[in-house]
Amino acid sequence: MELFSLKGKRAVITGGTHGLGMAMAEGLAKAGAELIITGTTPQKLEEALEYYKSFGFAASGYIFDVTDETAAIDNVARMEEEHGPIDILVNNAGIIKRVLAVDMPIEDFRRVIEVDLVGAFIMSRQVAKRMIERRSGKIINICSMMSELGRTNVSAYASAKGGLKMLTKNLATEWAPYNIQVNGIGPGYFATSQTEPIRVDGNPFNEFIISRTPAGKWGDPEDLAGTAVFLSSKASDFVNGQIIYVDGGILATIGKPSNE
Repeated sequence: MELFSLKGKRAVITGGTHGLGMAMAEGLAKAGAELIITGTTPQKLEEALEYYKSFGFAASGYIFDVTDETAAIDNVARMEEEHGPIDILVNNAGIIKRVLAVDMPIEDFRRVIEVDLVGAFIMSRQVAKRMIERRSGKIINICSMMSELGRTNVSAYASAKGGLKMLTKNLATEWAPYNIQVNGIGPGYFATSQTEPIRVDGNPFNEFIISRTPAGKWGDPEDLAGTAVFLSSKASDFVNGQIIYVDGGILATIGKPSNE
């Protein structure tokens, strides 16, 4: 299993204080990586660090907004000064605004694009400058099924995630000569604290997701860990510019006929 080992590696996970980001960070730590977590809420960051350290994982945290380029420049420099070279970057920080396109304020649309797309670009640039010098690195962008599909109420989110998919491919193309692999993970629908209110019997959306997913269930956040470890390890050294969708098969089918 040495091919998948992350011992001696340092992984930065933006927004790794809860949900899917935390699940992926935990997976990387179990594979041996030192965790460097970013967040914007001090209390959430402290709680997350306590959680990681309760398992004996090496973990530290930094508070800043990934859309603030000056803050990103300063904090990435601090990370490397205080911990050593960043080997892995997981661009997980993101937000969503569920509003019909005709009703969405332009400032809300711009904010989603800033966090979900521009923030990933800012962080990737700063980390990659150092990876290029070392001629080694892994960058993972957390995309979405909305990188491929449309849905009511998520025009800004889908625009950002579609853009992130193409940013992934372009950065992979530019940085491949420096032995940097840039790939994406596209999660499907997962059982998290955010989706808990709608994951109840009788809820139309819950029934829709279960019937729409060939696996017939919501994903467990731990299901993302293996993909994150793979894309962070030597096992994926010749995998570049790809989006791996971890969705229980949703994108593989148009759904079940209504008479089944």
